[in-house]
Amino acid sequence: MKNNLTTEAGPSKTPSDEYINAINQVFALFQLNYHNQYFKAFSNNKDLTHIKRLWLEALKGFAPNIIMLAAREVVKETEFLPTLKKMLDACQTVSQPNLASAHQAFIEACQAPSPKANFNWSHPIVYHAGAASDWFFLQSNSEYITFPIFKKHYEHMLQQLKKGEKFSKPKRLEIADSTHTPLDKQQNKKYLDALRKNLGDL
Repeated sequence: MKNNLTTEAGPSKTPSDEYINAINQVFALFQLNYHNQYFKAFSNNKDLTHIKRLWLEALKGFAPNIIMLAAREVVKETEFLPTLKKMLDACQTVSQPNLASAHQAFIEACQAPSPKANFNWSHPIVYHAGAASDWFFLQSNSEYITFPIFKKHYEHMLQQLKKGEKFSKPKRLEIADSTHTPLDKQQNKKYLDALRKNLGDL
């Protein structure tokens, strides 16, 4: 059976080779692992091509590597040929492991002590969403004002995460050891300026 996903001529945008290859590899993986179920479900090559296009359209919000990782996880977890809904759920789980809801992330960002970069964040995007929202803004205004701003940044970063973008942990700041010689006024000013620059705290 031919497994290559082809595209028809027309005005719609042609999907990239990376996505086409990912979908073809997913179906090849399913064929290998669910042999009898696979050929029973996809006995007609023309129908299979249309099904691949449907899956490509539904899964294109995720990066190709996320789609492949999700397919491997599905194969490990179930002995039955997965549905498109199962794959969508798997892609979501792979791209957003153990992530808090927008409001949970908001509470975490607001309650995290300073310096923010040194806090043990549940996920780096909570920190980055807080920094994008402005720490002083979050701490100085009511939740009904600040939460929509934070939520907008957080959900935007979730979408970026789904597409395979990486978010690094914030660089920890070195806090002066109290047993060391105290900083003079000029050194202290430099340290505070660096702290404000890195954290956005006032």
